[in-house]
Amino acid sequence: MTSVPDLDWLYARQRFGMTPGLERTHALLARLGGPQDALRVVLVGGTNGKGSTAATLASVLAASGDPVGLFTSPHLTRFAERFRVGVEGPPAELPTPVVLDALARVRPQAEAVGASFFEIVTALGVLLFAEGGVRTAVMEVGLGGRLDATNALDPALSVVTNVGLDHTEILGETVGLIAAEKAGILREGRVAVTGASGEALEVLRAARADLRVLDEDARFSAHSLGWDGWEVTLQDGGGQVAFRTPLLGPHGARNAALAALAARTLGVAPGAVERGAPGTEWPGRMELLRVGARTVLLDGAHNPEGARALVTALRGLGVDRVPLVFGAAADKDLSGLAEALEEVASEVVLTRAELSPRAADPHALAGLWRVPTRVAATPGEALSLLPEGLSVVAGSLYLVGEVRPLLLGERAEGRERWQ
Repeated sequence: MTSVPDLDWLYARQRFGMTPGLERTHALLARLGGPQDALRVVLVGGTNGKGSTAATLASVLAASGDPVGLFTSPHLTRFAERFRVGVEGPPAELPTPVVLDALARVRPQAEAVGASFFEIVTALGVLLFAEGGVRTAVMEVGLGGRLDATNALDPALSVVTNVGLDHTEILGETVGLIAAEKAGILREGRVAVTGASGEALEVLRAARADLRVLDEDARFSAHSLGWDGWEVTLQDGGGQVAFRTPLLGPHGARNAALAALAARTLGVAPGAVERGAPGTEWPGRMELLRVGARTVLLDGAHNPEGARALVTALRGLGVDRVPLVFGAAADKDLSGLAEALEEVASEVVLTRAELSPRAADPHALAGLWRVPTRVAATPGEALSLLPEGLSVVAGSLYLVGEVRPLLLGERAEGRERWQ
């Protein structure tokens, strides 16, 4: 790993964790000259699917001719993956030197206000987008919503994909409590869209935004194209649009439909949806990689709801049983993940992300599974134990982020990962 002083400094701040509140982000943005004032902001939150929804929306906006920035987290392999810009084409990762130059300028201002890792990264993204000619910044919310650093921005549109049980130790033990945190990104009287239902939807309605609900204010249908994705049709108040998405699984089709609804709410024409959605790129999430005789499906399913969505997707693709490489953070619902994934696992190779101190000890996971298990000390060893044909790697985005460069022959970043 090559030492980059400003990046080393930033990564070291991961260990300080997070302190609730938006004051430091507001102060940091002010010290940077208010770059957010040059941007139309879309906040995309939710328990699952917010990244693929944000990526689809950004691709559609770019196809409409709107210079767009896409901010996502965490990254898989390279820090610069978090910042994608599309000014005259699809959103593309910014060059690392551009990102590092901006980080060097952010650092003294961040130190002055005591900003945390994610607060710094959020402000860095806003600065990069403002300086990169972006008009609309699509910002994936990090944790929760109400007190997430991205909520220091003033959204023209807010999106909540869905609400499920995750990060319960921070956000609350019930769907209702978690929904209240997610609802924090909504603004009273301002437009918002959601795919939530039930109790979560009622909590979101209480925020008194101009809320448009998938399945109520807009209807969609989807026809499977197998491993090529879906043909989706969305019918809203403005008419009908039909488009293709490469996202896999019924949840992928739903996320694409929600992104299309968000785009239509922003005034994007049907033709831009049709042109932009097929170009969506969202690595590491239901991503199929073919390497020689081996085909590996990567998916960062890190909670039981995401794991069940993965199983449903595989069933829909005609997969009965498949070898699985699994590793997850120790603070996740590990038994819930195992219960969901063993429905489709023929055998499980347990391992851990080497660069994540939060990763659970794979030896401690074996007793959670009712299918045959083996333990591999490293992700590389886990891959070597897989047979030819289709296999799945799931459970942690940090694990996926270490497996993916091994499969593609890319160089990994090599820095310890907490966030």
